[in-house]
Amino acid sequence: MKGEETVDELRRHRLSIGQPRDGYRFSLDPLLLCDFAAIRTGERAIDLGSGCGIIPLILARQAEATNVTGVEFQEQMVELARRNVSINGLGDRISILAADITSLKGVFPVSSFDLVVSNPPYRRAGTGRVSPRAGRDKARHESTACLTDFLTAAKYLVKPGGRICFIYHPSRLVELFAEATLLKLAPLRLRMVHGNDISGAGMFLVELVKGRRGDLSVLPPLIVYAGDGGYSSEMQRIYWGSDAEQQEDSSCFAGLQCGKNT
Repeated sequence: MKGEETVDELRRHRLSIGQPRDGYRFSLDPLLLCDFAAIRTGERAIDLGSGCGIIPLILARQAEATNVTGVEFQEQMVELARRNVSINGLGDRISILAADITSLKGVFPVSSFDLVVSNPPYRRAGTGRVSPRAGRDKARHESTACLTDFLTAAKYLVKPGGRICFIYHPSRLVELFAEATLLKLAPLRLRMVHGNDISGAGMFLVELVKGRRGDLSVLPPLIVYAGDGGYSSEMQRIYWGSDAEQQEDSSCFAGLQCGKNT
């Protein structure tokens, strides 16, 4: 597929990630979600809707002795994700499953994972503008599964007391909380993501838990861009970590925005 893909470097996590040149390309959302979820050493995690595999790859780099499963229904993206796992030498800790999330009850026993993460499509079918580029609408628009399906699958897969972490669009915040209540998933943490300190929220991060109650903690907002147009100090930490030398890197990740790329 030479010429149809790019290979981008995420140096903080020592990752080389192939993705379609003209199809769906991930935004900042996976980096924000993985930082928010903060996988712990030894945990077993699953990502619902993995695309090129970036979320499983980052999670596997964040903590040792973790085992991560990525679930993706688009065959071309499954192949790409598996190649990315192999290229980065993480085949012993990451598996990519070709499946729709609505079929996972037939694949995994109930309560199989410590952590479930997802960056689901946030536009309802038939809404918003249609992208002419292959793969982008399936990443942005609900097709085979809706928000309820993602939450239902997450509840089935996570252990009692385990964590479910999503990044999603604010226009559907009330809907997500209502569906979580019906499924008896308790929201523990909520964080709004803003492009800058004067803009409205562009996305939100939420942590839900199964099998126990807890008070909701609304965290300080995450601001992506500083007043000078560069990344905020927190975004620099998420993107580059503590290695200042990496801030000089001009890779294709620079300038990414929140929300699935259009």
